Amino acid sequence: MAQPEFEIPKLTKGGLFGVGGIILVILVLFALWKSSVNIGYGEAGVLFKTLGGGVVTDSEPLGEGFKIIAPWNKVFKYNTKQQELFQKEMKVLSSNGLEIKLDISVLYQPQLKNLGMLHQTKGTGYVDNVIIPEIRAVARSVVGRYTPEQLYSTKRDAIQNEIFEEMKKKVEKQYVQLNAVLVRNVTLPVKIKNYIEKKLGQEQETLEYEFRLEKAKKEAERQRIDATGKAEANKILSASLTDKILKEKGIEATLELSKSPNSKVVIIGGADGMPIILGDN
Repeated sequence: MAQPEFEIPKLTKGGLFGVGGIILVILVLFALWKSSVNIGYGEAGVLFKTLGGGVVTDSEPLGEGFKIIAPWNKVFKYNTKQQELFQKEMKVLSSNGLEIKLDISVLYQPQLKNLGMLHQTKGTGYVDNVIIPEIRAVARSVVGRYTPEQLYSTKRDAIQNEIFEEMKKKVEKQYVQLNAVLVRNVTLPVKIKNYIEKKLGQEQETLEYEFRLEKAKKEAERQRIDATGKAEANKILSASLTDKILKEKGIEATLELSKSPNSKVVIIGGADGMPIILGDN
């Protein structure tokens, strides 16, 4: 029985070019895919040259938009907008060793011009490597200079400013821009808080009493000065009123009264030499 014969298919010249063309197109598309990167709004890219040079630090980072790079290179994207890190109930110690809890917000963003250096030294996890350790260390250092009473009342703004200034110096050296530090809340132990509130209430009452006392002293001084002035005026007036002047004033007043329709009789030369006016009654 004759065996069936199998023929090996032959690739024609056109068929070979057809397969090669498809492979070429695939390679081109793959190269384009690996060579393109889209950087979104509020982002920047750090170029990493795989075949030489590594992280590019001597030029501006890649800006927003569609970019073409060599397929063997890489781009690391960074959010360059202002961001907020919220640290809730961070535990610190006051100057007398009491545990205080702080709620702190940190507003920050990477330094755009030094983005390559930030990537090379800290990487995309710079928040965990820079921001969080520094805010904890600086907050503990600053709060440790104050008493619970100062933290709770008068010194909160000063503490907030000190944390900002000290932390800013530290993170700027690590290519991070610090915009603000906000102390949202200060939580003290309940007993300490109650004691401080009671003490502040007593101080307020004392200030109000001292204010009323000072006001009363000023009013008494005013009355004394007023009375002294009146006494001096009366003394001067009494010294100037001689018998002759009094008689002249009496005569002038009598003449004025005599002009009244109710006045009827005027007698000159009374017991004290003053005129006497007799009316209808």
